[in-house]
Amino acid sequence: MAGSVRAASILLVLLLAGLPARAFEAKILDSVVSVLPLWPGYEEGHMQGKAPTDEPEGTAVAIRAGGYLATALHIVDKAEAITVRLADGRMRPAELVGRDRATDLAVLKIAHDLPVPPFGPEPALGAPVCTLGNPLGLDLSVTCGVVSGLRRSGVGFNPIEDFIQTDAVVNPGASGGALLDGQGRLVGLLSAIFTKESDADIGVNFAVSLAMVRRVAGDLIELGRVRWAAPGFALIELRRSERQALVGMRVLDVEPDGAAERAGLQVGDIVTAVAGRPARSVEGAMASVYLHRPGESLTIELMRDGTPRTLALTLPR
Repeated sequence: MAGSVRAASILLVLLLAGLPARAFEAKILDSVVSVLPLWPGYEEGHMQGKAPTDEPEGTAVAIRAGGYLATALHIVDKAEAITVRLADGRMRPAELVGRDRATDLAVLKIAHDLPVPPFGPEPALGAPVCTLGNPLGLDLSVTCGVVSGLRRSGVGFNPIEDFIQTDAVVNPGASGGALLDGQGRLVGLLSAIFTKESDADIGVNFAVSLAMVRRVAGDLIELGRVRWAAPGFALIELRRSERQALVGMRVLDVEPDGAAERAGLQVGDIVTAVAGRPARSVEGAMASVYLHRPGESLTIELMRDGTPRTLALTLPR
């Protein structure tokens, strides 16, 4: 009965937010679980005795058939054991398959095959989105808002960031939850809350893009670790005086006989886009590189002596 009431409440929120009923009919609720890590010195999933900055519980989303779940690493990194609570309340032990500290992502596996939610494209700026997570250990809950920003990097949470920013309310425990677009498709994994001195939500929240989640989770499932490829170049921001006429990042260094040199990149080039994404920050440009696996190729758009060029860079295996 409790599960039916919860499902009906979530359906109502989705409908009020403008999401079609089929977003719920796609069983997105069954694709998301609450994560109960057993931390040293604490009771499983209990908030008593925890510091205000600690995550009481967390959330995970089915990312691949076979019981594979994507979650935020900071939820489970210190755990001695991990249990997940399914949407209907049943409990399942979970195995930590792999972790990646650079993106704060982890993959869990349970002996229960959950439906994988439909994957959506990158949402548009201002598009409606909803989150489905386990805030403050209160069980799965929905909040809705809009996309406030795309391809956020250099925010400061992780070494590698490719965030979707949203004003949908996110609180501790919702990390690892689903960010859904207007069609009820998964577009990101909830990751971080931007605050000043507390965990209170101020409407600046971040979800790892689905592209980065799939990139990292795929490696963790198949290899147990993430393989990052060195592109062979370093960038630096343009001087303020240069920004009156130029947009992009200057090539500071090119590794001898590296991937960038073989592609034809030169020190002093102004990189304007990487893999089709505008190069508006060093971190953003490098995130565009890291979305690609070793052996894959990507385009580098640049200006050299006032002339636009496009190079094809193949990442080393």
